[in-house]
Amino acid sequence: MKGVILAGGNATRLRPLTWVTNKHLLPIYNKPMIYYPLEAMAKAGIRDVLIITGPNHSGAFINLLKSGKEFNLRLSYEIQEEAGGIAQAINLAYDFADNDKILVILGDNIFTRSLKKDVEDFKKKQKGAVVYGKNMATKSKQYGVIEVKNGKVVSIEEKPQKPKSTIGQTGIYMYD
Repeated sequence: MKGVILAGGNATRLRPLTWVTNKHLLPIYNKPMIYYPLEAMAKAGIRDVLIITGPNHSGAFINLLKSGKEFNLRLSYEIQEEAGGIAQAINLAYDFADNDKILVILGDNIFTRSLKKDVEDFKKKQKGAVVYGKNMATKSKQYGVIEVKNGKVVSIEEKPQKPKSTIGQTGIYMYD
């Protein structure tokens, strides 16, 4: 299984900080934000990781993370030339995945729960996908919303004007 970290976007709500750097490189506590998903992937046993980012800050990621050796990972990089959303970014990982299953984490998400067992369980599945969500108290326009019918995800909409559910996406996905 391989890993993909999505680290693009303009982060306009974090300006002026993001005028000079990508939000995923900003410090959270004592390390850059991107370290958290990298560490989660390493702890889950994933070694090959693709970082997808925009053209303006790709050099900063490479300067900071290099080959990934510090995390016991093999890092690759892909440029998302224009803001095309999560689905377009994941499509950029097609060749990298090379018919292997992938764990996708949004690079600005910090979570403490280990994904090791989830990854091991997903590796055993013949096919399918897993989308992690959290039931929120109310519907919100501030995050991605997952719509579920009959136990199946039927849509994921980013910051919808009219949310269809109270299930917020957490930014963790697994695909075959």
